[in-house]
Amino acid sequence: MTPTRPLAALTMLALAGCAAGPQFKAPTIALPASYVGGSARTAGDVSTQMWWRDYRDPTLDGLVAQGLGQNLSIQTAVERVVQAEATLRTTGAASLISGGISASSTRGTNLGGGVSTSDRAGFSPSLVLDLFGGAARTREQALAQLQATKLDVGTARLTFLSSLVSNYINARYYQSAAAITRATIVSRRETLRIVHAQLDAGTATELDVAQAEAALAQSRATLPALENGYDGAVYALATLLAEPAGPLLKQLNHGGTQPAPRTHAALGVPADLLRNRPDVRSAERSYAAAVAAVGAADAARLPQISLAGTITTATTQSWSFGASLLAPILNQPALAAAAAAKLSAAKQAELAWKSTVLSAVQNVQAAQSSYIRAGQSVARARDAVRAYQKVVSLSRQTYRAGTTTLIDLLTNERSLASAQLSLASALQSRATSWAQLQIAVGRGWRIAGVTGSDPAKTANAGGVDKTGDEAEAKSGG
Repeated sequence: MTPTRPLAALTMLALAGCAAGPQFKAPTIALPASYVGGSARTAGDVSTQMWWRDYRDPTLDGLVAQGLGQNLSIQTAVERVVQAEATLRTTGAASLISGGISASSTRGTNLGGGVSTSDRAGFSPSLVLDLFGGAARTREQALAQLQATKLDVGTARLTFLSSLVSNYINARYYQSAAAITRATIVSRRETLRIVHAQLDAGTATELDVAQAEAALAQSRATLPALENGYDGAVYALATLLAEPAGPLLKQLNHGGTQPAPRTHAALGVPADLLRNRPDVRSAERSYAAAVAAVGAADAARLPQISLAGTITTATTQSWSFGASLLAPILNQPALAAAAAAKLSAAKQAELAWKSTVLSAVQNVQAAQSSYIRAGQSVARARDAVRAYQKVVSLSRQTYRAGTTTLIDLLTNERSLASAQLSLASALQSRATSWAQLQIAVGRGWRIAGVTGSDPAKTANAGGVDKTGDEAEAKSGG
């Protein structure tokens, strides 16, 4: 056998790609066929559905489109993708090849007293043979991490949408509650005027006046807290948009109705979450990366062969080429411990994926229940408002006629104001729980906004981010 045959055999073994470690298999989990109270009909791909448009609020549409393009948390998530792409480029063949070119030129006198120039150049390449797939596993790990990072952008978008829509709903609630309170103040001023007129006519007492003034003062005292809640919600919106709060306050001060969903989007089935929730898909890719890391750790325990050579040109030319073998022996216990740690990390990643799936199912179920209960509260609160409006109207008439006491009138007015505020709160809860339901299902995470745009011009804008499809294609999903 010639000396080159063992080297050729090693080269063929490297090309065969005998990768160390376990092969990744998509995890599985038992899920119910449907949600409690839901159907067994799948919802399909919902990642591009602009569910916030169902509120039919152009101002909200514009804020969403603007924020998707310039929210800092989303931009940070996108920048992590850039970092992960750069990390991927350092793996694979790039990690196996090294070497460089050196050159020098020396000028000086020789023994004969003359001046001479000596030029020298060298090329020293080195190649590590990936016999057991350690580099391949490292690249597989980096690719899975990149895919997880891309999906994390979708999770960041859903988090942004949840915060922005919730704060917008809160802002409109506080506006509505403040308007109700101001109307109550006007009503109680009118009651106070009536009491003063009756006092002048001798049919009311100073106690009646004091009671009417106390009721008016009580209504006035609740207004600042509502105005403060409105300001806080707008400030939160400005932070999410990475914009100053002043212009946004001016824009929203023009007023608007409380958002109310107009449709009943299908829930789908729990299994839909495996495809539609970016955090679930990201957790699955993180698990794949952890499994690849086990293979890289196993390969580190095995022998490594590197090929190196040099080519030198000077007054004479020379070259050399050879192979070297490195077998880790003395540090095997440490390498084995590192591999065991990676295996445990992979098992933890699988458990984290299962936990993410179960939490996603719980989120949908809880949001659905909240939405249903909030709808019931809205209906009952409307009935209460209508009933108390009639009671207050009759109380005013009978009070003027002298058949109802002032205490009864003030009590009924207070009950009406309370019912109206309860209705506003129920509308807020229903709108918020509906938004939470859309987020829990995974709607809209692939919608990208328009950076630096006027909200009024971007109400119908928004591109589709294809990174989720890329991650699924690369993972074989």
